Parts: sequence; C-alpha cells; structure tokens
Amino acid sequence: MTRFAAVDPGPEPEPGPESETESETGPATETATGSLPLARPADSFRMLWRHTLGQRGFVTLVGIVGLLAAVAGLVAPMVIGWLVDVLLAAGDGGAATDNGATASGGGTGASPLDPAGAIWWAAAAVAGAGLVAAVCAWAGQAWLARAAEPTVAGLREAVMDRALRIGSARLDGTETGDLVSRVAEDAREVSQAATTVVPLVVQSLFTVVVSGAGLAVVDWRLGLVGLLAVPMYWTTLRWYLPRSGPIYRQERAAFGTRASRLLGGVSGARTLRAYDAQGPELERIHAASAQARDLSIGVFGFLTRAFSRNNRAEAVVLAALLGAGYLLVTGGYVTAGAVTTAALLFHRLFNPIGALVGMFDQVQSAGASLARMTGVIDLPVPVRTGQLHGGALELAGICHTYRDGTPAVHDVHLEIGPGEVVAVVGFTGAGKSTLAQIAAGMVAPTAGTARLGGVELTEAEPVSLRGHVTMVSQEVHGFATTVAENLRVARPGARVEDLESALATVGAEWVAQLPHGLDTEVGEDGHRLDPMQLQMLALARVVLADPQLVVLDEATAEASSAGARQLDVAAARILAGRSALVVAHRLSQAVSADRILVMEGGRIVESGTHEQLRAAGGRYADLSHAWFGD
Repeated sequence: MTRFAAVDPGPEPEPGPESETESETGPATETATGSLPLARPADSFRMLWRHTLGQRGFVTLVGIVGLLAAVAGLVAPMVIGWLVDVLLAAGDGGAATDNGATASGGGTGASPLDPAGAIWWAAAAVAGAGLVAAVCAWAGQAWLARAAEPTVAGLREAVMDRALRIGSARLDGTETGDLVSRVAEDAREVSQAATTVVPLVVQSLFTVVVSGAGLAVVDWRLGLVGLLAVPMYWTTLRWYLPRSGPIYRQERAAFGTRASRLLGGVSGARTLRAYDAQGPELERIHAASAQARDLSIGVFGFLTRAFSRNNRAEAVVLAALLGAGYLLVTGGYVTAGAVTTAALLFHRLFNPIGALVGMFDQVQSAGASLARMTGVIDLPVPVRTGQLHGGALELAGICHTYRDGTPAVHDVHLEIGPGEVVAVVGFTGAGKSTLAQIAAGMVAPTAGTARLGGVELTEAEPVSLRGHVTMVSQEVHGFATTVAENLRVARPGARVEDLESALATVGAEWVAQLPHGLDTEVGEDGHRLDPMQLQMLALARVVLADPQLVVLDEATAEASSAGARQLDVAAARILAGRSALVVAHRLSQAVSADRILVMEGGRIVESGTHEQLRAAGGRYADLSHAWFGD
C-alpha cells in the first residue's frame, strides 16, 4: 500500500467561482487584478497538441514502449503463480491438481518439470522480462525528452512572442513577476512534468489497464472481485478532481505574486536602502512567501487525504480477493497458483494507482502552469494592415482611461506638422506620458483618433508603424550583448559604418574607448554602462531607425547634471528635420521647441512658444520663472 505522513489537512477546500474574459480562442479566466489571464483546460491542451507537431513520432514510440513494458510486467506474477502450482504438485506427488480444479492464467496444474528446473526457468523468465522493461523504460525516457524539450521551448518562445506583440499598454497593467514567472517558473514546471512525471503517468496507466486485463484472464470470478476497487477509486476521483484544480491554480498564482515581490525588492534595493525602507518591503515579501507556503502545505494535506482513500480501497479489495480465492481453491474451482497470480496482479496495481494520485498534484500543477502560459499566448493581437506614408500627426478628441478606471487624458486636440517639434510640460500625473504613448501608437485611446498622414495609428501595420514612428522613454534598456548588437536592435542589417555614424551624431565618442569598441560586451556580465551612456545608445538607435516622427518621453531625464547638456545636444541633433513630440523633464528642453504645450489634469491648458507663454503670465510663466530663477 501507499504509505504517507499523517497530517491534519484542515477543512476540505471548495472550488470558488471564476470570472471570464474573452481571448481570441474563447473565454479565459482572469486570475486577479494586475495579472494576466488563464486559459481554459481545453485551450491549454489544444495549444500543447499544436506545439507537439513534428514531435508526434517520438510520442507514438513512447506509447509503444510503455505498452511493452506493462506487458513485460505481467511475466513475474504469472510465473510465480505457475511456480506455486509446480511446487505444490511436486510436494503432493501430483495430487494437488487431481481434485478437478482448473488452473487458469498463472495456475498450470501438474508440470513435468522438477522443482529445481522450474525455479531456474522462472528466474530466467523474470530476469528476461525485467531486462525488456528496463530497455523500454530507457528508450521511452530518451524519446520523450526528444519530444518534450522542443515542445516546451516552443511554448516559452510563443509566450515571449505574444508578450512582445500585444504592446506595452496591456503589460503595463500587470505585475512584472507574473509574466516573468510564466516564462521561467511555469515553463520549468511544464518541462519537468514532461520529462519526469509524464513517463511515470503513462507507464502507470498502461500497468493499470494491462494488469486489470490480466486479472480477468486468470479467472473471471477473481476479476469480478477485483472490480470492487473501481467504484472506490472512482469515488476518490470524484472527491479529488473538482477540488484539485482551483487549489493548484491558486498555488501557481501565489508563486507568481511571490516572484513579483522578490523581483521588485531586488530591482529596487538601492531605493529601499536610500530611504531605509527595507523593513516594509521585507514584510510584503514575507507575506507573499507565507501565502505561497501555506497553499503548498494545504496542497500536501489535501493530497494525503486522497492517498488515504486509495489505501482503504486497496486494503478492502485485497482482503476480499484473498477471501474469495480461498473459497474457490477449497471448492476446487481454481488452483492456489491462480489465486497467487491474481493477488500479485492486484497488488501490482497499488504502486501505479498510488503514483497516479501521488503525481496528479504535479500533473495539476503543470496543467496550471500550462494554462498560465497559454493564457498569454492566447491574448488577442489586433490585425493591423494600414500602411503609413508620412504626413502630419493629428490627435482629435483624445481621451484615455486606464483599466482600473483612472482617467489620464481628456479631450486633447493636437496637430504636429512635418518637421515640427512640440514639447509637453506639466506636473507629474498630468497625462504627458500617456499622450506620448498614444502619439507613438503604443496605446489605443479609449476615445478619439490618432492619425499620421490620415491613417489611424491603431490600424497601422506594426512594421510600417515602427518605420515611421520611434519612441524613446525614460526607461532605457541595454541588452546583455555587444554595443553593436544593442544598436542593431533598430536596424538589424546596419553596417559598422552606419553604427559609427549614428554614435558620432549623438556624440558618443566614449564607445571607441571601450576595451573592444563596438564589440565590447555590455550588461550584467560585461562592461557596465552608466545611465547617460545607455541613453546615448537609445538616441543612436533613433538615428539608425530614421523615422519621420520621434516621441521622446523624458528620454534624457536620467542624466546627471554633468551629462544633461550633452544629452540635450544629442536629442536636438536627432530631431533635426523630423517631427517630434518631446515630454520635457527639464524646462530647458522645451525652450527650443517650435511649440510648447502645458498639460494639467489630462488636458492641454496652454499652448505657444516659449516667449509667448512667458509673456502670457500663466502656468508656464510660473514654471519658467521657478526653473530659470528670473
């Protein structure tokens, strides 16, 4: 029987209601506010099946060797039952089978073999079957790895592809750790299940089916007794399955929240130390970890209750099988060897069935992880076919409200002509960044239209959009690769001469002083670039992309006082001859703009040149006097 530690699992959890949200393949379950959705089980397995295309030959081979291994496992019980009858016949001088009993299956009646020879034959048969089973297990594991690893890799890449294609607006409303855990922890969970759990599950299923069939072949009456286990196991499944799904989904979601907390604490370590705020953040991390821990303990307790129900079924049915076998043997209907074979075959079911229940938590956990990955893959990506051909940027009646209901921009009208540079200033929360994202085509406004040359940005084909509009935000990212490859993000086929020209335009002469110049590895394991250098690379990418419209969202805000002037000069150079919308962090960035907009409460409250706005004596004039000290 399956043995387990006795724990107090507490009250049985009940599945709770789930809300639904539409995806491109059907309803998907939203996990919580700030989290990405979960896919339905049917959609998850559909996605898994799609990604096994090209690997299904290996899957078929795994099934074949699994069946062979299960059949080989029948040899030992059958041979032992036969050996019992042989030894009994030898001890009784053949009288053991003269009472009319039919030796079916494992019982064969009297045998001409002497006991010693029978034992040797039995040992050889068991050893041969064990060798076959071992070879099948090895081959199945190897073939399954060949099928599973490419499949999981494809799922992981599909998650990343969809995350990059759905746009920042959808991801900005979610926890960073949620997406990271789906690409990392959930992919690892699915991979581990595919390479370690699935082989055991497949083998266990084959063993249960083949052993059950073998039990019926030995003697139909003993087979009927063995069927008593079916309703008992079915009762366990009916109790287990409805409760297990919600529990494992909650556990995986808690793991995602924990990852988000840990990631936030690590990335914000400097800020926390600067304000001596480690304590509250550690408390939040502890709370998230404690929730994940408690859910895992609850899952274990829940699982032990399922084990106890299976153990009860095993004890009851084995006792009934032995009792019925005793009556059949004494009545002369079967041999002792047949009963021995039947008992061993039923006992052989203990481990597979226990394994199926024991591993079902891992299967459920992997299923929850697969649902989380599929939830991202199934996020709808709008079909955009519009082609941009240049022209003026027109924002008409733009309004935008975030998913949580917070208004950001209201009734904004703006036109930026070819070659015109417009700066936007205002206090934090005025709606400047949201307006910039709408102008760059990264966020679809909840009302109003944003057009470039008469074509709506939300309908523009992505390649065409990025060929005409480029946005540089305050959050500049440097990839862990060479400086050259960091620049080629904007133009993959750029020549070395193009890269050098772009760097010269923004005044990044420091690249030539790096250990290997453009081939210098940068990032965590390479040369560390400071914020100003990263921003210069971002501006150089704009030169390589050569767009018509540039949107700078406080793109030079991270520079120190010493580098601020240098970055302002670099920004002015890349804007020459281009249309631009510049969200200005420093008022000095707005002075040279053709037009300045002042935003407040999501609205444009002032518009004009630097001199006009100063003379008007409004909000901009107050900001200007405070900034320049005049």
